[in-house]
Amino acid sequence: MKKFFTLRGGVKIPAVGFGTWQTPDGCIAISSVKTACCCGYRHIDTAAAYHNEGSVGTGIQNVMETGVHRSELFVTSKLWNTQRGYDTALAAFEKTLQDLKLTYLDLYLIHWPASDSRFEDWEQINLDTWRALTELHKAGKIRAIGVSNFLPRHLKALMDTDVLPMVNQIEFHPGCMQSDTVRWCQEHDILVEAWSPLGSGRVLNDPLLKEMAEKYGRSTAQVCVRWCLQHNVLPLPKSTTPSRIQENIDVFDFELSEEDMRKIDAMEPTGLSGLHPDTVTF
Repeated sequence: MKKFFTLRGGVKIPAVGFGTWQTPDGCIAISSVKTACCCGYRHIDTAAAYHNEGSVGTGIQNVMETGVHRSELFVTSKLWNTQRGYDTALAAFEKTLQDLKLTYLDLYLIHWPASDSRFEDWEQINLDTWRALTELHKAGKIRAIGVSNFLPRHLKALMDTDVLPMVNQIEFHPGCMQSDTVRWCQEHDILVEAWSPLGSGRVLNDPLLKEMAEKYGRSTAQVCVRWCLQHNVLPLPKSTTPSRIQENIDVFDFELSEEDMRKIDAMEPTGLSGLHPDTVTF
């Protein structure tokens, strides 16, 4: 991995990450992380809610035993909703660090915002949680901090704090652009990461994307990952199949034309998860 984005504050983050959402805990998660690193990934994304941090951590330890230094890896995890708040966030972070068998994280995110659909004091909950992440960042336990699934209205209160969000990880793939959120984040120097950049596989049989794949001699997954990168969005493709893990990172030797980018941008909504920060009930 020789391509990077640079976060607010100067931290460099590998331009394609390896997602582990829905990766089963145990030997599959361990072997997937090891395979990804063998294929060139140095950016691993997990979360407490994925229930696989322990196995992801074992995979990372196994990789380091092969000679890959910890400083070469970029490891992300996320704080789950039931642990929002100052004291609970601090405790949850320590549990994540223990499960991952690491002494620090490269990036830690608030997984979902508290919203006014469920909490009267939603802004204060988010601010209290953010204060915990800020203190961990200042203490050197996290190199960069950010959020996930936040809309601009959830982010605005955090923009008045002394450490500003560096990342917002959202659903982003062909057929789901969230243009307003992406534009707002990029205008405020917040890197957008794409979870489910392949629409959890739901967009891979789209006729337009298959046409593009044939045109460029690539897979539809590679077209999706490349499309994210050309929007200056960091994709986090997930697979447990070694050949696809390799395929998803082999995207730096071709480029989609401006015309083809516009065609993909114009796709009707498709492959959406249906999850929205103001309507989720978890």
